[in-house]
Amino acid sequence: MKFGAVIKDALYQDWQASYIDYGGLKRFIKDRQAKKQWDDADEAEFIKALESELEKVAKFQETKIAELTEKIDNYEDEVKNLIALSGESKRRESSSGNDNGEGPSAEHGDDPEGAEATDDSMSDTSDDEFEDRFVDLEEDLANVIADVHDLGHFSHLNYTGFIKIVKKHDKRTGFTLKGQFMRDFLEKRPFYKESFDAIIVQLSRLYNLVRTRGNPVQGDASAGGNQSAFVRQTTKYWVHPDNYVQLKLVILKHLPILVFDSDKAFAQDDAAITSVYFDNADLDLYMGRLEKTEGAEAIRLRWYGGMGVKLIFVERKTHREDWTGEKSVKARFPIAEHLVNDYIAGRHTMDETFEQLRKKGKKSDKEVDSMIKLAREVQAAIKHKKLGPVVRTFYNRTAFQLPGDARVRISFDTQLSLVREDNWDGRQRSGNNWRRTDIGIDWPFSQLPDEDKELFPYGVLEVKLQTQMGQEPPEWVRELVSSHLVEAVPKFSKFIHGCATLLPNRVDLIPFWLPQMETDIRKPATQKAQIQRPITSGSGTNSGTPSDVRSADLAQYTEPVSDDEDDEGNRHFATTSDEAGWADVDPQAAAEAKAFRDAQAKLQLVESRYTLDRDRGLNERSSSGHAASSGEGAAAGGRAGGEQGNNGSGISLTPGRVEYVSSFRAQQGKKIAIPVRVEPKVFYANERTTLAWIEFSVVVSAIGIGILSFSDPHDDIALAASSIFTTVALLSILYTAGMYTWRVRMIRNRQAVNYHDYFGPTALCGFILLGVIVNFALRIKQGL
Repeated sequence: MKFGAVIKDALYQDWQASYIDYGGLKRFIKDRQAKKQWDDADEAEFIKALESELEKVAKFQETKIAELTEKIDNYEDEVKNLIALSGESKRRESSSGNDNGEGPSAEHGDDPEGAEATDDSMSDTSDDEFEDRFVDLEEDLANVIADVHDLGHFSHLNYTGFIKIVKKHDKRTGFTLKGQFMRDFLEKRPFYKESFDAIIVQLSRLYNLVRTRGNPVQGDASAGGNQSAFVRQTTKYWVHPDNYVQLKLVILKHLPILVFDSDKAFAQDDAAITSVYFDNADLDLYMGRLEKTEGAEAIRLRWYGGMGVKLIFVERKTHREDWTGEKSVKARFPIAEHLVNDYIAGRHTMDETFEQLRKKGKKSDKEVDSMIKLAREVQAAIKHKKLGPVVRTFYNRTAFQLPGDARVRISFDTQLSLVREDNWDGRQRSGNNWRRTDIGIDWPFSQLPDEDKELFPYGVLEVKLQTQMGQEPPEWVRELVSSHLVEAVPKFSKFIHGCATLLPNRVDLIPFWLPQMETDIRKPATQKAQIQRPITSGSGTNSGTPSDVRSADLAQYTEPVSDDEDDEGNRHFATTSDEAGWADVDPQAAAEAKAFRDAQAKLQLVESRYTLDRDRGLNERSSSGHAASSGEGAAAGGRAGGEQGNNGSGISLTPGRVEYVSSFRAQQGKKIAIPVRVEPKVFYANERTTLAWIEFSVVVSAIGIGILSFSDPHDDIALAASSIFTTVALLSILYTAGMYTWRVRMIRNRQAVNYHDYFGPTALCGFILLGVIVNFALRIKQGL
């Protein structure tokens, strides 16, 4: 679909005049070119028109943000007053109830029952009025949420429009404007960089007050039962920037944003989290975490906020295999920033500091002992493993959780950046300090060279569930994680990704998700996890808006192609299982549309068959650079093509077919790490197999010795048969020892190889059969 048609269908009708005049700018280019060759005067007028459109869009967005902020402030005042009045009414009701209980009211003479009835009636009416007002406020705030969503969509749609019209201009006129426009215009009016975080945080707090009627739910830390009966599950997802605002708004309608100081106004520094990960030149910690080795550690220093923060947390994450019966743990202790370098160098210990906490009663004996032990172990690991700063991670986190309730915890990290901290290539980054000081939280760190940073293109959503055995997660969580807003990537690690991308010369083994980074994770919108205006709302319009399902579906589709523009391999086909219901069209019309797309897809498949056949040949599994992925790896990759329609990006070209890839192709000279679980019983199984082979070899050897022992000393045939069986037994023992050694090495190295032995049993049976045949043949020949 052309972008001109998309913007008409997807825009919010009430704001139509404030969108970029994409059609007008496109006609400007066509009309001028139809009259004469594009010249400097045309270029100047086009830039002026473009600048005017940019100013219009940016000013409208600023105005709407100010309006929404003021509206939320007014609602907040009203909600607080309503909560205060409601509380006062309940207190009066309670007081009135106590007075009536003491005796008859003088005002009602001898009819105390009538007095109680009158008071109860007034109380009920008051409660109903308060409840009605709360319901109205909840509906009003739902409209505000929809406005914020639409404004976020407004920002994205206009940014796409500016990029596309400039690209069209450069292609048709021969003048190059893209670089200048990005640098001199968009950077001066960066409306598209607005995250709406301040509004979302304030809106979350207000919506939670209204939803709980001024009595915010304080969650139960035990979440309703015995801790041993809980199932804990953590899954990570990637989120495309187009879906950031919608995702936050969907979650805040169910979980409030977790803030530690509700009275403090939101500041961007409050969301910043920075960590410096330590490793050695051989990247031992990276390999341990990547291969999920039992006991693998990750050591990092983390702080919250800007570079001026004085409190640093030293953290150690330890991986535990499931078969151990233990859970992976994360432990940490605080340290003053000015002591970090001395602590790392071994010149300072934390014993005295923690003992002071014990004396002051701020920590229990058990907690202090645990921190002292942790501090000593981390310090020893840094010394013996020769650890130093390697990779820094920075991101802004939005956390959603009921205070004190661990049943559903969601964190959403945006602007994730990975930065080199090492000094290995001769460049002094952190130097003798524990972290580099030339950057802070000034994303996107434009002062750094490209080889020192990796700006992750997606947000990272982490959903932590704690449910009782056999209990399903909340319905809204299931809808969220199965919606178009997220892409599941189990076991994703910021540290692993940073090492793999920033240190390619030192890394031979890469995570399974790395080859899929070029795959577009956007999907057609579904009816799940949508932001909709209340049906009874009078403030909304009946015309299509981005908050309505149909318009959102159009807007969230893969980036459309404008006329005169190549699709550059970025347009893909996909459908839902219920297209008629999804698009709200007649079933016959949906079937006709599907048939048309099927025909188009077949044409594309015919044109690309040669390329696909060639790619299949290149995609065979080899130990040097390719590895097959299964289980979690296959589920985590990008969506791949069906049986016949897999293109280079891994997206299905066959409508209606969406499958997960089963193999990834690594870069030349790299191997893909496949998650492999190794339990003790695997070693035992190898030992049992070896002992069985040795036992069988002894039996075969005994047969040979028996033939030799009970035959005539001059019987050459018996000697030949005995020699054959004994030789087979000796070769079997040597083969068994070799297979045992190879399997142990593969298991210890967590190699995803095929451990099944196809050759050994067949060869053994063949040699024994050959010995029997030779023996019978010689006996028969001797008899003749």
